[in-house]
Amino acid sequence: MKKKQIVIFGGSFNPPLNSHFSLAEQILNEYRQVEKIIFVPVNSSYQKIDLISNEHRYQMLKLVCDKNEKLDVSRIEIDSFRQLYTIETLRTFKELYSEYEIAFIMGSDNLKELHGWKEAQELVKCFKIYVLQRDRDNIEEIIQADDFLKENESSFIKAQNNITTNLSSTFVREKLKENKSIRYLTPDEILFYIKENKLYQ
Repeated sequence: MKKKQIVIFGGSFNPPLNSHFSLAEQILNEYRQVEKIIFVPVNSSYQKIDLISNEHRYQMLKLVCDKNEKLDVSRIEIDSFRQLYTIETLRTFKELYSEYEIAFIMGSDNLKELHGWKEAQELVKCFKIYVLQRDRDNIEEIIQADDFLKENESSFIKAQNNITTNLSSTFVREKLKENKSIRYLTPDEILFYIKENKLYQ
């Protein structure tokens, strides 16, 4: 029997979209070993254009996660005095959930650069990685073309049933700046939160 997993879903979530939550739900459906998915918004010190405050992004995620016992949101990165490396975040979760296997979600675009990440060798040896297809990437081809990825292929879980991610919070922010509707692109709770707090104007 496979060990139960806690899966870490990091990102800017600026704002969180229906597609983020749909993707999490698909992973929960397809992989019975996954006990919970924890969203980890990046610290606002992360150099990203139009990244709104830590607290707003945390609260938007919390509005949805509080309604699903399989979803949670963590303050680990946003409460840090500096931007954490992925390996540091995952080590923290490993300590918090010592009885679980810790895994994390990565898009195929980041997979191509994984060999250059901080302590990449420990990352792939100690943690399972769910790889989601971005655009028209072929995950298997990316792995076979990179010696580091090929050597550690057993660490990667290539998402089943064509679970893909082409998330575009940028597109949603542009619509908001243009005062256009984003209904059905993000959960109603988040839509109301954005309007109430006059975000992305």
